This record gives sequence, C-alpha cells and structure tokens, in this order.
Amino acid sequence: MPELVKQHVIDPEICIRCYTCEEACPIDAITHNDDNVVVDASKCDFCMSCIAPCPTGSIDNWRVVATPYTIEEQFEWLDLPEQEEFSDQDAENGDTTIEALDEAVAALLAEAHQGAGGRSKAPASASKPTVNLFNLSNPLEATVQGNFRLTAKDADSDVRHIILDLGAEPFPVLEGQSIGITPPGTDADGKPYLPRLYSISSPRDGERPNTNNLSLTVKREEKGICSNYVCDLAKGDTVRITGPFGATFLLPNDPQAKMIMICTGTGSAPFRGFTMRRARTLPDINGSMMLFFGARAPESLPYFGPLAKVPDAFLDKQFAFSRVHGETKTYVQDKMRSAGQQIAELLTHPSTYVYVCGLKAMEEGVEQAFEDIARAANLNWQDLRDTLRAEGRYHVETY
Repeated sequence: MPELVKQHVIDPEICIRCYTCEEACPIDAITHNDDNVVVDASKCDFCMSCIAPCPTGSIDNWRVVATPYTIEEQFEWLDLPEQEEFSDQDAENGDTTIEALDEAVAALLAEAHQGAGGRSKAPASASKPTVNLFNLSNPLEATVQGNFRLTAKDADSDVRHIILDLGAEPFPVLEGQSIGITPPGTDADGKPYLPRLYSISSPRDGERPNTNNLSLTVKREEKGICSNYVCDLAKGDTVRITGPFGATFLLPNDPQAKMIMICTGTGSAPFRGFTMRRARTLPDINGSMMLFFGARAPESLPYFGPLAKVPDAFLDKQFAFSRVHGETKTYVQDKMRSAGQQIAELLTHPSTYVYVCGLKAMEEGVEQAFEDIARAANLNWQDLRDTLRAEGRYHVETY
C-alpha cells in the first residue's frame, strides 16, 4: 500500500486573505504569494494554532495524499482539489485491497481537526462571486469620495463610513464580500505591510444605484496601522485595494429567503449591504429580516439614525446596549432569548439563513443562546446547525 499522509490545506475560494493564520503559525509553516495563502507540508506539525483565528473556516481543510501538494502547486489553485480516490493499482501485489486503502484514508481524515465552524458553503441561490480579481502585485487604485463619522463625537469609539470610487475599472462585488487595503510604509522588519480586510457595506450596484463605488465601515483602533490610515483618508485621496474576497458569506437571491442577522459594531457592514439590496430589489417583502445589533450605547452604534428610519415591518431591529447609564447591561444573546419563540420558528423554516458577524468574543454567547432557544423548542441545536451549514444557510465571520 502506498504510504499515505494527511496534509493541511487552505480553500483558496473561501479564504479572504486576512493572513491571520500566517501570523498565528508559530513555526512559519504558512506563507503566501500575490494570490494564495498556503501551508507548507514539510513544516506543518498540526499544532492547530491557525484554526481558531480564521474567520471563514477556509483553514480547516485536509487531504490524504501519497505525495503532498507542493507550495508551488497550491499557489496555482483557484479552488480546492477534491480528495484523491485511490484505485486497485495502488494496492501492491494483491496484498492490499482498495477497501483497505479507503479505510486508511478514512482513518487519517478522522484524525484531522474538524473545527466547530466546519467547512463553509455558499447559499445555494447566491450568485457566483468574483474572487481575487486584484492581488498584492496588481492592486486597484480607488479614490476616496467621502469619509463620514458614524458615531457621536463624545462616543467611546470612532467609526467611519468610507466611500471609494472605483473609476472606470470593473470591480464586481456581492453583498457580504470583503476587500483588502494596504497601508503605505513598512513594518518593524522593513517588510511592506500586508493588507487588512474590510467588509463591504454597500450593495453590489454601488452606494447609490448604478454607481461604480463601494463603502466600508471602519473603526479606528488606537494602535491600528491600517485603521488609522483609512479613518484619516480625505476626499480625493487614493488608496490601493485588493479583492474582492469571500465566497460564502453571501446574500441569497431567493426572494422567499428569511434572514437572522446578528452583529456587533462594524460587523454590521455586510448587513447594511444585505438590507439595502433587499430594499432596492424587493421593497414590498416584509417580515423576512431580523437584525440583532449590539453596541455599548446608541451613540456608539454605527448607522443608528438611518436604521431607525427603516420600517419595522421590513426589518425587525433588536438593539442591545451594554453600557447605558442606569440601565441593565444587555447583549445580543439576551435579545435573542427574548425573541426565542420567533427564532425557533425561523430555524425550522426551509428558507431561513443565519449570519453572525462581529467580534470573536460574541460567538460563544450567540452559540449558547441558539442552544437555549432550540432546547426550549425541543430541538437539537447541534444537529440543526449542522443541517443549516450543510445547506449553506449558516454563516459565521468573527474576528
């Protein structure tokens, strides 16, 4: 029997090129070129340090091979190759059967880490996304059309709405995708900064209908190289962008689709795009979108004013504020439990899609809330979640 090995691989279609896995790897087994992020099989020791930081699950993939894929081969991938099927010719002198080979492959894959997120899958009805059209060596130069502060001046956070004009260059995006922005300068080692990923917060046809631009929702981080660069951009400045990235966190085209959207802070960006797209294309569809949005206070919540103007019949809004003086701390999971019966009914509907986006710290609380809601409705959350995910109806992107 050929000597089979388990190889850690990254799905290039799902990967959003955020490079968190590369930064997390303690032995430099993960590297990248202009197009792809890959794992060096000769270095990887399966320590799993890269699994948790990945926001999409693209890192959580494995193949059993007789000869590991080289870095150069992986750099050329546009999508992940299927698991190789071994034949009777791989059995030596009749001493090993193809059944034994299949069992060996299954055993090795069973040893592979399968993260809680599992492999992401795009909504079955979503349009085919364009991915990695512009890369590190061939970025698109965009022009800043506007930079507007979304949070109050006395709020504890500075969140900006940035509009980028793409000029005459085609840049097809779908709601839920991201772009990379590369700040100027070099790091402490003298290397150019890597791009930082930002979710697009506008619909596919632009901030205004039929305009070739897009918007971002960016929070200024005290020591953030890229966030400060972006938040300080002025109208007329140019910026280098890569992408688009992301092939799973997408808005379904199905007009019957019902959506549960859960976010904190700038995690609202893709949901703004979702809501605007729905408002433009299906303005008369009511009762199909729920939004659970968490922030410290109303003045710290991006888009609070515009959201308040969206009719409740079109978008069921549940705001959770954790730092309002004189009021009990409330988080998105608390609001979810309050709407538990409605959520339970939606979870069993065949056209319901669930999206979670925001800080990684929120993920555990949201997961526990879903489990409590399911239990109260005599449902098994783990089984239900696995079904939703397998059907492309459950998506988590946290950072």
